[in-house]
Amino acid sequence: MGRISYDETNTANERGGSLSSVVKVSGPLVIAEGMRDANMCDVVRVGDERLIGEIIEMHEDLASIQVYEETAGLGPGAPVVSTGAPLSVELGPGMIEQIYDGIQRPLEKMMEQTGPNIKRGTDIPALDREKKWDFVPKKSVGDSVASGDILGTVQETEVVEHRILVPVGVSGTVASITAGSYTITEPVCVIRSADGTETPVCMLNKWPVRRGRPYKEKLPLNEPLITGQRTIDAMFPIAMGGVAAIPGPFGSGKTVTQHQLAKWASADIVVYIGCGERGNEMTDVLNEFPEIRDPKTGKSLMKRTVLIAYTSDMPVAAREACIYTGITIAEYFRDMGYSVALMADSTSRWAEALREMSGRLEEMPGEEGYPAYLGSRLAQFYERAGRVRCLGSEERIGAVSAIGAVSPPGGDISEPVSQATLRIVKVFWGLDSGLAYRRHFPAINWLNSYSLYVDKLMGWYEANVSRNWPAMRAEFMAILQQEAELDEIVKLVGIDALSKEDRLRLEVARSVREDFLQQDAMDDVDTYASHGKMRRMMELILAYQDKAAAALANGADIEAVISVPVRERIGRAKFVPEDQVEETFAAIQREIAEQLDALSDREVM
Repeated sequence: MGRISYDETNTANERGGSLSSVVKVSGPLVIAEGMRDANMCDVVRVGDERLIGEIIEMHEDLASIQVYEETAGLGPGAPVVSTGAPLSVELGPGMIEQIYDGIQRPLEKMMEQTGPNIKRGTDIPALDREKKWDFVPKKSVGDSVASGDILGTVQETEVVEHRILVPVGVSGTVASITAGSYTITEPVCVIRSADGTETPVCMLNKWPVRRGRPYKEKLPLNEPLITGQRTIDAMFPIAMGGVAAIPGPFGSGKTVTQHQLAKWASADIVVYIGCGERGNEMTDVLNEFPEIRDPKTGKSLMKRTVLIAYTSDMPVAAREACIYTGITIAEYFRDMGYSVALMADSTSRWAEALREMSGRLEEMPGEEGYPAYLGSRLAQFYERAGRVRCLGSEERIGAVSAIGAVSPPGGDISEPVSQATLRIVKVFWGLDSGLAYRRHFPAINWLNSYSLYVDKLMGWYEANVSRNWPAMRAEFMAILQQEAELDEIVKLVGIDALSKEDRLRLEVARSVREDFLQQDAMDDVDTYASHGKMRRMMELILAYQDKAAAALANGADIEAVISVPVRERIGRAKFVPEDQVEETFAAIQREIAEQLDALSDREVM
């Protein structure tokens, strides 16, 4: 976030006029008097240690401040200084590969300066002021530019080209622009407006986290975010620029699912927000992400990732800010024309921070103690996702796809956070502890999950994968629904009471579940499946169903149909490497026809 120097603080204090001081401390909530000249959402410095906080409520000259650091030892009479600026993030080269806390303080640099425990009042710039970046201009002197135009580029990592944009609200002609090595605070360009005013542009800019970055227009969501996860891509797809929720109880695989999405999703940039998660889980993320090989580039996944790590033992108030920090960073890369995948794990912990602050403010509680504005705050976050036409005179499309994990207590999705989320998002991947206990991963329950993007995306699937894709998906869903109905009958009267056609339906459903939906994230081949491979897998299972039904109609024995040797090969098809799919799957399809036709011929004879 924008850092305030000591001199700037003194100036702000003088601007405020009267001396402001603390009158009450209630955990992370501090009440200060003499704040009449301050504004809502202003960042303030509290106490001699200059703890960072934000004004969240005003009553005459009293301000309620949520302090983003531990307030132990803070008492009445401590000085309070308003900076006159809202909570903002620093945007520019150097964000990729960084690990930030909830208010964009770089954790690695903090550890270097203060040790493994964060000291109160630590104030380190989010971006390195000393490092020089090689700026390559894309505009020339005399060119007309508008807000959002690309002035030049910086190669931030081996895989990310950082595009330096004309700041919002600035336009005119380029008065000067020079290639070379610059720090982020040195001007790389001067823009002269129509009235002759000259505006120097550097690579660093700041943006308030609670205000969405502007764009020309939002676009229809008619292209999928490809994840390589069969349950998601084939059954419950998310659009590029869409929003999804992953609710599930402890141990159901929320974090692993988000890791898979971060690794394989067809996004250029990944922003991962660990919001109030357990320290050991965030440690795993911090250790694993640098080790993950990016399948697109062969480099470390961190080469296109920004991590925000805010664990459950950190001060609760900053947990509320961290998702806004993450979405603002995601919007910044979106404005460059990139597709960004944002993972928030988990919004339940964020909502708990809202509840605690609301309780300390003595606001009227809503359901289960959550504030009445819980739904609107969730909507403010998720609505900042989308696929947009970016600002600027050049045509540029960018997208932010937001995927939020929800951790309902006991897995009960009737609780307020889950219900408020479901009213906003269009994709629901409901994780099931029963499936997780049976080692079926991803443990997405196909009976209660849904995607409202399906109809809009089917045109893309028909054009890019197969014209039969919608029909095959619908058939798979029907098979799984019928299995649920038949399972109820089996529980009551046993499997022997079923007709041979119903028994075949159960066997095909088992094949859909175990051979198609179940996916091994730890297997080098099965961890990702292309749409072409998914299509061929669906065709195999449906070919077996059709040939088996024909054999039964000709009098074949159900046990013989179920136990044909080719079923083993169908089950192992998911482990076939992509470059061998066409040849191997064609051979399996021939075996299906040969073995089941042989059963039909035997019965006919």
